[in-house]
Amino acid sequence: MALAKAGRYGATMSGAESIGESGGEADFGFERVPQGEKAGLVRRVFEAVAPRYDLMNDLMSGGIHRLWKAEMVRWLHPRRGQLLLDVAGGTGDIAERFLAVEGTAAMVCDINEAMLAAGRDRALDRGRVGGIRWIGGDAEVLPVADRAADAVSIAFGLRNVTRIDEALREMRRVLRPGGRFACLEFSHVSVPVLARLYDLYSFEVLPRLGAVVTGDRAAYQYLVESIRRFPKPDELAERMTEAGFERVSVRLFSGGIAALHTGWRL
Repeated sequence: MALAKAGRYGATMSGAESIGESGGEADFGFERVPQGEKAGLVRRVFEAVAPRYDLMNDLMSGGIHRLWKAEMVRWLHPRRGQLLLDVAGGTGDIAERFLAVEGTAAMVCDINEAMLAAGRDRALDRGRVGGIRWIGGDAEVLPVADRAADAVSIAFGLRNVTRIDEALREMRRVLRPGGRFACLEFSHVSVPVLARLYDLYSFEVLPRLGAVVTGDRAAYQYLVESIRRFPKPDELAERMTEAGFERVSVRLFSGGIAALHTGWRL
């Protein structure tokens, strides 16, 4: 199946070979870009889709992403007095789930101000005026003190980071001993028949749906390409261990469409 270019956000598609993060370059979908440019390219993607980001999540997953996120928060096991740091937390939906437990608090950190603004507006619309602190910051250099959070999460954000290993080390740094870390991310479908259907849906339907709903096809072309470039579950688990997390485990959802990676700082 021919794979389209990412369009307005990047330069030239590099082909299907893995590019990785070495040699001063990083993946931006199927394109090779200088590491220093990726964050800006990703920022433009999310600025374009921020107003309808949550709506598109519901449409493109049939609402199943809500079940995946609920399971991630269930594993984090929020308790009174605990503080969550949600990295790349944008619109704050993970934080809202955590705050359902009385006496908890959350910090939402995102590099994209448009996503944070959408999250703040949504929280106010729901009547929430406290409990969440909104922070502009890069996952690779978190503006948070050492051992500040009882739980750290990142949902559908790690594949947008330029240096994944740096981000993993940062998220461990800000986690208190005994704290839990959870990463929810699109993954690699493990069922052959489902994989073929998923590819067809991803490359033919999703970009068109994104164009209709958000007016930006290129953003959702980048989405499907970035998923294919993301490390496979075993590789990400190994990188979490190398970053210092312990008792690392992986749970696949929906035949591998998504994966929940979890670990502890002990």
